[in-house]
Amino acid sequence: MTPRHWPLYGLRVRTPRLELRLPGPDLLDALASVAADGVHAPDSMPFTVPWTEGAPDEVGRAVYQHVLATVANWSVRDWTLSLAVLHEGEVVGRQDVSGREFGVTREVATGSWLGLAHQGRGIGTEMRAAVLHLAFAGLGARYATSGAVNGNTRSLGVSRRLGYVPDGLDVEAVRGESVTVRRLRLDRARWEEHRSVEVTVEGLDACRANFGG
Repeated sequence: MTPRHWPLYGLRVRTPRLELRLPGPDLLDALASVAADGVHAPDSMPFTVPWTEGAPDEVGRAVYQHVLATVANWSVRDWTLSLAVLHEGEVVGRQDVSGREFGVTREVATGSWLGLAHQGRGIGTEMRAAVLHLAFAGLGARYATSGAVNGNTRSLGVSRRLGYVPDGLDVEAVRGESVTVRRLRLDRARWEEHRSVEVTVEGLDACRANFGG
């Protein structure tokens, strides 16, 4: 049953292999466990916010709280939809899509992570394609942005396959060191040109007003 006062829990985005949805308590616990099991090699840090540092239980708890916070802090002017990604019924990672003043800018940003055990099978590309379809076809976005730490070849490869183009560089301080971040941008025309994943969306009409579009 979809909560009357938070219809986003009824939103479903599906590809041939995946289902993406806002996780309730059971799925959220499973998602936190995937994060606790690891999402990258211990000698690397692919994120500008090093949320994967710490003991497994600490990482899992941080993920659990973060997703709850995206619901608690949601507004039509500043929102983040943090979706659990399921493959064959098993939670494998998280895919976010967010917007600030989306009703004006028509621009979204994406971010994601995938459990180590599920990497290298094209799931990362498919789950990003899913939220791009939600943004462009479902919500009428004009642009999507992303970013990746220089050297994060998996993320950069996903962006390249989906049609993003370079949009400049940022410099961030990560764990006391200077890190270069590659900004990437995708407009509607290039999204259309590079579409290769079939995506369906269910339950959007009930929660469309939440996005401020």
